[in-house]
Amino acid sequence: MNYYNEIKEKIIKSEIYDRVKNYSKDRHKVNVYFEIGKLLSEAGKEYGKNIIKQYSEKLMIEVGKKYNERNLRYMRKFYETFSNLKWNPAGSKLSWSHYREMLVVKNIDAIKYYIEISEKTYLTKEQLKIKIKNNEYDRLSIETKNKLIESQKLKVNDLVPNPIIIKTNQSKEEISEYALKLLILNNLDDFLNQLGVGFTYIGNEYKIKIGDRYNYIDLLLYNIKYKCYVVIELKITELNSNHTGQIQKYINYIDENIKTIEENKTVGIIICKEENKYIIKYCSDKRIIARKYELV
Repeated sequence: MNYYNEIKEKIIKSEIYDRVKNYSKDRHKVNVYFEIGKLLSEAGKEYGKNIIKQYSEKLMIEVGKKYNERNLRYMRKFYETFSNLKWNPAGSKLSWSHYREMLVVKNIDAIKYYIEISEKTYLTKEQLKIKIKNNEYDRLSIETKNKLIESQKLKVNDLVPNPIIIKTNQSKEEISEYALKLLILNNLDDFLNQLGVGFTYIGNEYKIKIGDRYNYIDLLLYNIKYKCYVVIELKITELNSNHTGQIQKYINYIDENIKTIEENKTVGIIICKEENKYIIKYCSDKRIIARKYELV
C-alpha cells in the first residue's frame, strides 16, 4: 500500500472541499485528519517512526506548508487517542482546533468529559483551552467522576469543581469578602462557566426580608438546565456551622417565597477559604455544598 499517495490524495480533496463548500468544513476536516492519522499510524508500524518526517518534507513542497511534521504528528496522535474511545468522527460536533487542544490530556475519561462539556455549552477553542489548563476535570469530586463514567444522572452541584479558580491581580494572602465578590463580578462569565452548565446571574447583595429584618444574599443565580435557584455565600475563613445555618435560611426563604411549583428546590453553595468536611458531612440539608476558592 502506498500510504504517502493516499494521504496526499485525501489532503488535496480536502483542500478543494474547503474552497468550494461553505458549510460543514470543520466536520469534514475532522474526518479527513482522523483518516490521515490512521494512515500515518499504519505507515509508522510498517516503515518506522521517521516516516512522518519524510512525508512532511514532501507534502510541504507538493501541497502546502501547514502539512509540516508537527501537524502530521497531531493527526496521528488524534487517531490513536480517539480510536481508543471507540469514537466516530462522522458524529463530530466540534472543530479540529477543539480536538487538538484535547491532545494534551492523557486521561481518557477526562477527554470524554471535555468533549461533552464543549458540545453541551458550545465552548470556543479558547474557553476549552482554559478549562483544560485549569485542570477542571481533576477538580471534580470522585463521586461525580464515577457518575460520569457510569452515565448516571447528575445534580446541579455535581459539576461544580473544587477548588474554584478566581483571577486576581491583588495579594493572594488576605482578601475581604467584598473584594472577593468584586473579583467574581469583574470576571462573571468565567465564574459562571466554572460552576458548570446553565448558570445565569440574577443579582448580588440580593435583598430579602425575614421577619422585620433585611438580609442580603451575596450572589443569587439561576440554573436553566436544572430549573432551580442557586444561592452563593462567600466566606474568607474556614467553613463552620454558622455558615451552613445562614445559607440554609436563605435557600428556605427562596423556596417559600420566590420558587414556583414547577421549579426544583433551591441549591446553596458556600465558597470558602478552607473546607471542613465534617460540617458538610453532618449537615442535615443535602442541598448545601462547600467549595474552596483559589486566587490566581
